[in-house]
Amino acid sequence: MENIVLEGTGRTPYVNLDFDKGRIELAGRSIPENSITFYKPIFDWVDKYLENPKPLTQVIFNLEYFNTSSSKCILDLLRKLERLPENGHQISVKWYFDEGDEDMEESGNDFKSLINLDIELIVK
Repeated sequence: MENIVLEGTGRTPYVNLDFDKGRIELAGRSIPENSITFYKPIFDWVDKYLENPKPLTQVIFNLEYFNTSSSKCILDLLRKLERLPENGHQISVKWYFDEGDEDMEESGNDFKSLINLDIELIVK
């Protein structure tokens, strides 16, 4: 399975999907013109990954800002990953936010309340 690395821009996040390490990472800003189009290759990769996941999957969100449509895509991504523990695999989800960034902290808590995964909120 091929890894995907996308360099971040002013509108799109850095993305690192590493099959060998069982790592999914998004960082930076997520305000693409069309979130669904941007996130589709990520969803496709995750769907394929879920067919043969590593024993431990690490998911890292280190976002500084995202828009509403990206929020929906992030939630959809997390919902896909909810299947891992159901199938006996471990998952670690880390949500990084800047100290004092109440919006990003609240977003992490919102996702935590909406999905059945433990999300570790970490002040950077």
